[in-house]
Amino acid sequence: MTTIRFFRNDLNFITAVECEGHTGYDVEGYDVVCAALSSIVQTAVLGLMQVAKINVDYKVDEEKGYLMVKLPKHMTEVEAHDADVVLKTLYLGASDLYEGFSDYINLEVKNNVY
Repeated sequence: MTTIRFFRNDLNFITAVECEGHTGYDVEGYDVVCAALSSIVQTAVLGLMQVAKINVDYKVDEEKGYLMVKLPKHMTEVEAHDADVVLKTLYLGASDLYEGFSDYINLEVKNNVY
């Protein structure tokens, strides 16, 4: 099972996302659920880094199926807006996958963190 965690600050903005584990929907190379979740998470990270130009803290371990992305504590108003749009979109996509594949994806929201 893959767990995706969204961390929200006290203003209810998503400030970090952690994704870990393998969904187990199918064997490696055929696991469309894992591929779908990985794609939307990685696209969001690319959006933050390359489109919004936000210097995020980013860690990945492909073997363990682990990814963590954290926003910087201090951002401009434009960066904060762009990050909010990207991460809310990621949340919507992950929620949609969770609704269809809750046997393989666990979605958690941690409030008042970071």
